[in-house]
Amino acid sequence: MIKLTSKMLIGITIFLFCAIMPRPLQCDLAAKSVDAKQAGDKQYNRLINETSPYLRQHAENPVDWYPWCAKAFAKAIEENKPIFLSIGYSTCHWCHVMAHESFEDPEVARLMNEMFVSIKVDREERPDIDNIYMDVCRMLTGGGGWPLTIIMTPNKEPFFAGTYIPKTNRYGRAGMLELIPRIKALWSYEKSKVLDSASQIVAALEQSTLHVKSNEKLDASVLMKDAFRQFSRSFDHKNAGFGKAPKFPSPQNLMFLLRHWKQTNDNAALLMVEKTLQAMRMGGIYDHAGFGFHRYSTDADWVVPHFEKMLYDQAMLSMAYIEAWQATGKNEYREVAQDIFTYVLRDMKSPEGGFYSAEDADTEGEEGAFYLWSIDEINRVLGRKHGEIITKVFNITAPDNTSGNSAGDLNKRILHLKKPLPELAREMRMPEQHLRTVVNISLKKLFTARKQRILPHKDKKILTDWNGLMIAALAKGARAFNSDYYKDTARRAGDFMLRKMRRADKRLLHIYNEGQSAQLSLAYVDDYSFLIWGLLELYETTFDVKYLKAAVNLNNELIEHFWDEKNGGFYFTADDGEKLLVRQKEFYDGAVPSGNSAAMLNTVKLARITGNVKLENHAGEISATFAQLVKAAPSSFGQFLCGLNFATGPSYEIVVAGEPDSEDTLKMLNAISFGFTPNKVVILKPEGKTGDEISQLAKYTIDQKSINGKATAYVCLKNSCKAPTTDVKKMLELMNEN
Repeated sequence: MIKLTSKMLIGITIFLFCAIMPRPLQCDLAAKSVDAKQAGDKQYNRLINETSPYLRQHAENPVDWYPWCAKAFAKAIEENKPIFLSIGYSTCHWCHVMAHESFEDPEVARLMNEMFVSIKVDREERPDIDNIYMDVCRMLTGGGGWPLTIIMTPNKEPFFAGTYIPKTNRYGRAGMLELIPRIKALWSYEKSKVLDSASQIVAALEQSTLHVKSNEKLDASVLMKDAFRQFSRSFDHKNAGFGKAPKFPSPQNLMFLLRHWKQTNDNAALLMVEKTLQAMRMGGIYDHAGFGFHRYSTDADWVVPHFEKMLYDQAMLSMAYIEAWQATGKNEYREVAQDIFTYVLRDMKSPEGGFYSAEDADTEGEEGAFYLWSIDEINRVLGRKHGEIITKVFNITAPDNTSGNSAGDLNKRILHLKKPLPELAREMRMPEQHLRTVVNISLKKLFTARKQRILPHKDKKILTDWNGLMIAALAKGARAFNSDYYKDTARRAGDFMLRKMRRADKRLLHIYNEGQSAQLSLAYVDDYSFLIWGLLELYETTFDVKYLKAAVNLNNELIEHFWDEKNGGFYFTADDGEKLLVRQKEFYDGAVPSGNSAAMLNTVKLARITGNVKLENHAGEISATFAQLVKAAPSSFGQFLCGLNFATGPSYEIVVAGEPDSEDTLKMLNAISFGFTPNKVVILKPEGKTGDEISQLAKYTIDQKSINGKATAYVCLKNSCKAPTTDVKKMLELMNEN
């Protein structure tokens, strides 16, 4: 975190509050030449013309909101007003709280309209804006969260950062009714100091974005050990997971630990993974009745979640559970992954084939109300006999089992397990299979009853980056579980992205909403990295060469528009994107991997598939760019370390020459998919036109053909290929050689 001197903040006498966490829209287009609309008794501000669900949630506010556009900044300059920038997303609980408490209040709105030009931004539509001002918030306050509140000059230079701000003073936190007059006084009487402070904050922000490429090489084995030690120190041996509350899933860290276990046979790494996956599955962070995971746990033992459901969590967690099943063969992990897919394909799939972004935490103004149960409700749905079993199994009577996020009915509880079902069956002196049957039937009844409640709001934006992750997860699941349904769904989603999320010039776009892609929403590095990830998984599932070609083309486009020629690594925005305060690079792996971390693994895979040495060099430069940061805190780079682990090996290139639908080819491909060998790429080389297309992309495959008409595997390791084999058992032996 950048430390700001007191001089930088001179003249800022207000409280600083913790806060966290696009080519500008042409304002005339965004506002459609209308400043506000009136329909019946309702008065709308200009956000009514936006497609973002989050912005439209604020269309009835008395605040004179603008979207992020040139007209808003021109107005601020003309009227000499600071900008009040509010960033959030449609399924954010505290965004709703601040909206109801402050932005819907006439008194607060009057003060805001007098003092500011107010701008609303959907962080999921404009992650570039959110990233920059989130960093500002972290620099000023040391923390972050949504809603993100920024007050800045008409030139977009910030001088105040905060998160949720109540209407009135509360618990030592200044409210909007106090904050706005303070800002007004500063702007009116000490403006020069405010502007000086803002300039210095921007200078500090610019300094924080400088990452000079080092010449040092990362020692993968040392880094893996250092990361493992850091995870070991922060592991919660009692409750699983890492660190203290709140606890986030961070699946990429579990996937790294699985690779470390695979390479070192260190069972301590596998233990951390299994305990964490089991604890999350048993806890309230998991939706036992409807499946899927909530955002994170507010407590240390995974019971009380933050109830929103995000697409990216479902994608990343399902991949972690799939890999755990491949590594251990334990069906409990397979079942969780399949249940996640059941939720996504039931509730989050659009008719066009893409996937929606999120479901809200709140219903009827209360967080988690949709998911909570009282004993009376359970008995009414299930009858007393099964009701008593379910209340005991899922701890409905536990005194500490309240939502923790709601002022609602404290008689209602969160379904969660404190013990696995086999142990509970013994305690209840009941055959395990009978208990499982009762639980499964009862949860289905509770799910059916729950559907009669008011459903949480669903954000139906389709985002390229999160869809890329979901495509990767489904394709991975299709291979692991030999599921045509998952394969076909992943294929349909991939086709949708390639068809709908491109401009006429084939440039990738970020958003699809209300039946159309936003043509001004040029894609970010995450969109490219995650979609390429999905396409590579989809190729290895379908062996349709069009997905491999698309991945190669998108990677070329990524390098052309995002690569830093001087210092290496990928910028978050394209070279022809909107010019904001700074052009950032994202590198730490957070709720999702960073675009650079995902690109690292993608680039290595594409280099191995195509034999392109230039791509290997690009991966090496990404590694060099962030070498010092990774060495300082390797456990913050779980996905990056997965890529580094692949690059340094051992890793395998496997070419199967054979007809795609023949029994021997399918047997060979299924054998490759079944076990846990994460560091590999697989190419199918059939005869004829498709085989020729593969050879054009991967010239080294030209002479790799089937032997005597049988499916033939060519296994290569450390730039050396083993003798080809038509025997599946021999192929697997070659894949286990180091």
